[in-house]
Amino acid sequence: MFEFSDRLKVLPPYLFAELDRKKQEKIEQGVDVIDLGVGDPDMPTPKPIVEAAKKALENPENHKYPSYVGKLEFRKAVSDWYKRRFGVELDPQTEVITLIGSKEGIAHFPLAFVNPGDIVLCPDPAYPVYKIGAIFAGGTPYTIPLKEENNFLPDLDSIPEDVAKKAKIIWINYPNNPTSAPPTLEFYEKLVNWAKEYNVIVASDNAYSEIYTGSEKPPSILQVPGAKDVAIEFHSLSKTYNMTGWRIGMAVGNRELVAGLGKVKTNVDSGQFGAVQDAGIAALNLPEEEVEKIRNVYRERKKIMTEALERIGLEIYKSDYTFYLWIKVPEGYTSAEFVGRLIDEAGIVCTPGNGFGEYGEGYFRISLTVPTERLLEAAERIKSLKL
Repeated sequence: MFEFSDRLKVLPPYLFAELDRKKQEKIEQGVDVIDLGVGDPDMPTPKPIVEAAKKALENPENHKYPSYVGKLEFRKAVSDWYKRRFGVELDPQTEVITLIGSKEGIAHFPLAFVNPGDIVLCPDPAYPVYKIGAIFAGGTPYTIPLKEENNFLPDLDSIPEDVAKKAKIIWINYPNNPTSAPPTLEFYEKLVNWAKEYNVIVASDNAYSEIYTGSEKPPSILQVPGAKDVAIEFHSLSKTYNMTGWRIGMAVGNRELVAGLGKVKTNVDSGQFGAVQDAGIAALNLPEEEVEKIRNVYRERKKIMTEALERIGLEIYKSDYTFYLWIKVPEGYTSAEFVGRLIDEAGIVCTPGNGFGEYGEGYFRISLTVPTERLLEAAERIKSLKL
């Protein structure tokens, strides 16, 4: 008999794997399931990106081992995109690294800087990989509550002095998953100053920066003067360009932090396939109007679904960011109970708020990554439950 390691034993079931198991169970029972659980865009990858990949497949240079840190051409495309989008200057040689999707970089990053027993400050509710990466590195996750009364921003002043002094990393994620809360430069400025005071690494997950339904573009923490002294930012092409399956992303910022992540990667992977990086270059150079078309779809879906659910009486956190809706569960239910009723009685897969951490209790998340007609059908099914 072979036993799992202690680090695996302490991990909860991975949230989205469990959702997929429940979905498949219902499908096998013949249920017409509407999956509003995982944030996986339903629209195809834009054609110019696919065409660039096809061409890149024919290039024999892409059939060899890729660079551990990524093609310089891709890293240059990232630095050019950051300059255009955020006004941030990056050295593609030392301040940019290619990732096999941002999840990979987020999970591996603590291995470069966290020693057993070190504290990693993790928001809650949040993407589960922040805590999981800390545990894999032998660190101790310390929960920072994200509460609606604080617009789901962490209260830095509430972090005890002794905890702040022992912390190695603080994770942030804005626009936020799962709450859809927006970032502000004022908060980023305060965070950078706080991190410098306590010598804490700021790890910013900015995967949703291009998914906004209002007119105000979300900032990058690297826009704050001095942020590169303490910060590394993780970004992904998955959500912006409908490329979740391609597994391509980047980390940028402080060169020591980028180098540390690079050292981990040289020992655990052999880099991303060159043709995928070439496709990524095409994505980063896509005309902005192509990305705006994708945003317009989410604008329509968010408006229609918000109105439909509010007519039922559900209370939705209002935000112009991400393709998620963060919704309070009806009175008398826990998050798990309500989401369980949705799948059992309505064939709708949603994500319970407590799956993102204890402070997600009392909410559930809907992903707007299905066609509008399916969203409206889901709303009708919820209405039929007579909550």
